[in-house]
Amino acid sequence: MLKDICLNHAYVTLISCSSGASVVAIDNKIEQAMDLVKSHLMYAVREEVEVLKEQIKELVERNSQLEQENNLLKNLASPEQLAQFQAQVQSGSPPASIQGSQQPAPSVQLASQTSGPSA
Repeated sequence: MLKDICLNHAYVTLISCSSGASVVAIDNKIEQAMDLVKSHLMYAVREEVEVLKEQIKELVERNSQLEQENNLLKNLASPEQLAQFQAQVQSGSPPASIQGSQQPAPSVQLASQTSGPSA
């Protein structure tokens, strides 16, 4: 009976060792998979950061151009035009130039109607 107990104990020990080794192997596989996921995510994030940096650069350039254009228009506008524009901005209504750009001017329509083929 003691011999059976010793053999059973040895068998259980052998199973424990082999299952412990498989647990370590599984842990290693999980760690490798997590490292792979991490590297793919980091690559994707780096790509996205580069795209966003490029967009920021373009927006900064566009903003600079618009600021220069705005300063030029302010310098060319008469004091009456600036006062009218400030009044429109404060009242919340769009400036006349924006309203006009939404609909074609009647003179342009008239010119296009009369520019048909002549007989």
